Amino acid sequence: MHGRLFQFDLGFLQDGLLMPFPSYFVLLLTGFLLATVMGAIWARRIGQNPDVIVDLGLAMVLAGIAGGRLLHVLSDGYFWDYVHLCTDPSQVSWHITRPQCVSADYNGVWDFAKGVCRPQSADCFAWARFYAGGLTYYGGFAGASVAAWFLLKADRFPFWKAADMAGMVVPLGLGFGRLGCLLAGCCFGKPWDSSLAVHFPGGSPASEAQHKAGELGSAMAQSLAVHPTQLYESAASFAIAAFLILNLHGKKRYDGQIFLGFVGLYATARFLLEFVRADDRGGFLGLSTSQLLGIPLVIAVVVLHKKLSERAASALGPELPPAPLARAEAA
Repeated sequence: MHGRLFQFDLGFLQDGLLMPFPSYFVLLLTGFLLATVMGAIWARRIGQNPDVIVDLGLAMVLAGIAGGRLLHVLSDGYFWDYVHLCTDPSQVSWHITRPQCVSADYNGVWDFAKGVCRPQSADCFAWARFYAGGLTYYGGFAGASVAAWFLLKADRFPFWKAADMAGMVVPLGLGFGRLGCLLAGCCFGKPWDSSLAVHFPGGSPASEAQHKAGELGSAMAQSLAVHPTQLYESAASFAIAAFLILNLHGKKRYDGQIFLGFVGLYATARFLLEFVRADDRGGFLGLSTSQLLGIPLVIAVVVLHKKLSERAASALGPELPPAPLARAEAA
């Protein structure tokens, strides 16, 4: 597990100041960069301005990070931790080792009585530090979609054409992002007794969650074998991209069909994968937040597919009967 690929030393701004780059964040940006390049090439091929797609990619990354972070704070089960970090740090418990607690990464205070680490001081901006980890896909999807709508409208770029482009390349970026989740140890699965299962090292999110659930003796012990849900979703994302690019792209009947195909396929795959995920991500009525969001998304896809199909059919006009064959006259 490599939760942090590298970090920048910002000592010229403040002594000891480091800016870490988590695996998930780095690979997610890698995927978005690939998607933006592919989108610009696509725009040039259809006679549109590729600069619009470059601007769109940047805007979607920024809005996506903001949306992903906000939904994480509100729905992933850490909301009160962020509140207490600002109002009463003594109510926050970090289940890490004492050396980790007093390291520069955490700069915490060790609670000998409870055997946990606590923040040394209040921090009212911890919720905004997206680079420290904690982003949700659907929050990012919503934020990026809103940014795309306004930007494309301002540039008078055909919205549904751009949506189809996004439907082909976004799952590629998502596939890279989930590989980052595997390196970071987040989004882990439920315990699974199989040779295909994976273990995470002590102190990982999986170990901490299993210790809290009474399944593991110590949060610093190696985790139980779990489903590699990050690989499941990465493979599903790449498969969706391959299907849309190689199959549906050449057969679509209207602009927007590829995008709707992506949303419907991803929401369905994510709904099923959530049953074998074990990380805390909120929920209601036995369903996770992602499952609750996926249901209306699939319904919206069905409604929009019907509406756009009918619009495309009406634009073609009524189908004319075939012309009668000329009969040869007898000699």
